[in-house]
Amino acid sequence: MQTAVLGASGYAGSEVLRLIAGHDHLETIFASADSAVGTRVAEHSVNLASVYPNLTFVAHDLIHASNAEVVFLALPHGLSQQIVPALVDEGRMVVDLGADFRLRDATDYVRWYGGDHVAPGLLGSAVYGLVERHRGELAGARLLAIPGCYPTATALALGPFADAGWLLPDGHVVNALSGTSGAGRATSDRLHFSRLHANAEAYGLTGHRHTVEMQRELGVELLFTPHLVPVSRGMLVTAYGQLAAPRSTNEALDLLREAYEDEPFVVVTDEPPTMKDTAGSNLCLVSARVDERTGWLVAMSSLDNLVKGAAGQAVQALNVAMGWPETMGLSAAGISP
Repeated sequence: MQTAVLGASGYAGSEVLRLIAGHDHLETIFASADSAVGTRVAEHSVNLASVYPNLTFVAHDLIHASNAEVVFLALPHGLSQQIVPALVDEGRMVVDLGADFRLRDATDYVRWYGGDHVAPGLLGSAVYGLVERHRGELAGARLLAIPGCYPTATALALGPFADAGWLLPDGHVVNALSGTSGAGRATSDRLHFSRLHANAEAYGLTGHRHTVEMQRELGVELLFTPHLVPVSRGMLVTAYGQLAAPRSTNEALDLLREAYEDEPFVVVTDEPPTMKDTAGSNLCLVSARVDERTGWLVAMSSLDNLVKGAAGQAVQALNVAMGWPETMGLSAAGISP
């Protein structure tokens, strides 16, 4: 299928281009980047020079004159909702890596994103692209809303326990570490080498936008605190869940193993996962402990924020929607060391 990537010069968009290059059923014919119009992909992202020697970035609005059947959007929040209605009307398959169609209630965008949604009529038709939890809904879908990296890691860690009724309705805490690529390619003071090196920083305290996405997916109320750490890619989540009844570590691990027994990209580990083990892959590692002293559940997960947390998950969701092999174009093995 002829494929377009909007926002292809950013980290997530570049990762989409990389994965499409190894996909049997997708061919990139269009890549847009308003900040790099006229620049060849090979010049901008040298790692892609061998697979895109001649592809050149163009302006976003040219997409409507293209022959693209599938359109990936990797744009800042607020831009997708302006573009997607026309793409849907044109009959194109739309895969949005942004936040614009992840939430079904338009009032959530007012509360958490600070403005009205301009296409609220499409919120109900968008399918949340977390495959392991929405596989049945994704089959045949035409508008895919790809989850954020933090909600993906959190939902895969806590989801089986929420689904099984193990968790109280509130009082849960999620702490997460993310590589700097999660902040995007744009420069900021927080990402300067002199500030970031040998440092760690909490941000978005008590009001990070991904909080509502996690709560809607899990059906519980939680407190979320993300942290920026000096690595280029990766994510590590430690979630503390209040249990409705006493449980053991063995029970928790058994529940995870049962939930993910047939999943190609989720692996349950006895030991706590590390951030580096998933690098470059669409893999998510999960584990759990129950603290005997406090009775709290400690659920952990690790993933590559640009792959399973963004571009890889987008390709995985598209594969399911199209009825292709779910693993097509994706790696389940991380890079080590």
